[in-house]
Amino acid sequence: MDTRQFAALELAARAKIARSGDFWLVPSLSHNGSHRVNGLATVCSCEDYELHGHSCKHMLAVRLVIDRERGRIPSLPDVPAERPKRKTYRQDWPAYNAAQTGEKRQFLGLLADLCGTAEEPARPKMGRPRIPLADALFAAVFKVYSTVSGRRFTCDLEDARDKGHIGTAPHYNSVFRVLEDESVTPILRKLIADSAAPLAAVETAFAVDSSGFGTSKFVKWFDTKHGVERRKADWVKTHICVGVKTNVVTAVEIGDAHDSKLFGPLVAATAERFTVGEVSADKAYTSRAAMELVESFGGVPYIPFKAQQRPDKNGETWRRLFHYFHLHRAEFVARYHQRSNVESTFSMVKRKFGDAVRSKTATAMTNEVLCKLICHNLVVLIHETHELDIDVGFESDRNKEPDDAPAIIRFPGCA
Repeated sequence: MDTRQFAALELAARAKIARSGDFWLVPSLSHNGSHRVNGLATVCSCEDYELHGHSCKHMLAVRLVIDRERGRIPSLPDVPAERPKRKTYRQDWPAYNAAQTGEKRQFLGLLADLCGTAEEPARPKMGRPRIPLADALFAAVFKVYSTVSGRRFTCDLEDARDKGHIGTAPHYNSVFRVLEDESVTPILRKLIADSAAPLAAVETAFAVDSSGFGTSKFVKWFDTKHGVERRKADWVKTHICVGVKTNVVTAVEIGDAHDSKLFGPLVAATAERFTVGEVSADKAYTSRAAMELVESFGGVPYIPFKAQQRPDKNGETWRRLFHYFHLHRAEFVARYHQRSNVESTFSMVKRKFGDAVRSKTATAMTNEVLCKLICHNLVVLIHETHELDIDVGFESDRNKEPDDAPAIIRFPGCA
């Protein structure tokens, strides 16, 4: 019994599967809604069936219910006590342990190196001297990495100063002002791209998706239909493009725009530093423009088609990819499921650096999310230095490059 058959048996035995006209309504296991299965249990509205084209767990569950109602089986089989095990992949534990145990030390060196590539703005002729930009950026990103409050972060910042990573330790209020500065946003976006660039030789396949980070803000409105006041938590919607081998974030867009509108900017920004071999995305990104864009960069789009879409009236690229999706479903699915890595990336960021932001203003919340992604990229880079047996050029050892040393990767802008 595989996992799909086990889930079908669970649904048939424990869920309420009811007939509604010519369809069966089967509760979803992933959300509060239900899926529609036709009377013969040969078609389902779920994504699993639309993508793979084979019998999904909802169809299998309906067939069990039909067989029981028609007397073909006296009762449903007992649900096994243990769920079938999914396929797992071996972890390189020596590399993982080395990366984890020395992560913070290596992170600070990498962050100082990365922030040092930012161009220092012209200093004002009057007023108090500003904190050097490299130090300000270092403090803001390190604050997010620490996951502690600004006051408790002060001693960490002083330790970083004593170790030579920064020239001055800003006051914690100055760190907050960095996050609230609109001019810092494009710099942080560039640092995300720069922190991913050292892995350009590794990544050629990418995935695009969006997710949200929680906030402390709530939106209120009056529901005139039901005569009650409602409210919901606000969130920062984040769109990213990631490399599927290392989970490094290559481009980011933040905003409430529909996913399909930000697909182009994400792929175009990635193509500036990476060779785009293929791009995977879910059905929210299905459009002729998205597919033609990926092909214009020399890549192959793996974006599934919706059930109601047809091959005509959308150009040659659309027709060719439509027929490939339907005639070579197994090959398509094998490549498309690399898209799961973008969900893994969001999970990595949220588990390590928090699934919500502490900032209160819109600009600060945006910058805080960008800092989370910079932290994630540097952590990924640290792991890959152990996994791929490469070294990283620090400020202190740039002039030490013996012939037999492993490959050294540098951030764009480093000497």
